[in-house]
Amino acid sequence: MKKIKLSLIFILPLLIFCGCAKPEIRNLHSKGANIICFGDSITFGYGANEGEDYPTGLSKLLSREVINAGVDGDTTFDALARIEADVLDKDPRMVIVEFGGNDFLQKVPESDTLKNLEQIIDRIQQKGAIVVLVDISSGFFMQSYRDKYRKLAEEKKTVFIPQILKNIITNPGMKSDFFHPNARGYQIISQRIYSGVSPYLK
Repeated sequence: MKKIKLSLIFILPLLIFCGCAKPEIRNLHSKGANIICFGDSITFGYGANEGEDYPTGLSKLLSREVINAGVDGDTTFDALARIEADVLDKDPRMVIVEFGGNDFLQKVPESDTLKNLEQIIDRIQQKGAIVVLVDISSGFFMQSYRDKYRKLAEEKKTVFIPQILKNIITNPGMKSDFFHPNARGYQIISQRIYSGVSPYLK
């Protein structure tokens, strides 16, 4: 019996260190009804036809309705201005938060973006919903944000999905312009987000 206890003492920290243990997520047993994708043009589906956006693809993979609350061109400031009507008033169970690209392009200070994201997360969690924070950095694009998004997700106990644009933003066959995916790119994003959120919806 002592040997078993000693083994657990050594094994458990290793499991946590290597990432085998599932991180603690706030509001995991949310009683909300809806899954909402809250974001900018990447969520909206800019560059693809209607029905080819990632929330529609996610809806098909989950076999349940997913609300697309993406608005082209939105910054984190815009997100805070519409969070009440587009998210909090819609009985959220899980909110997938995807912002930062327009902040970066419009040269919003990084500290302001992170402060706004923190407020967005806090308000959603206060409503009792699970937050999924999405990182759109890829390669050198928004590279300095990458670890900060991860750290914010850990501190706030959100689900974190890293680099959803990896190998998309550098592949002309998966883009509609310099930055936005095409239908094929959005399909891959749907699959990446599905893999990240599905364990928390069972």
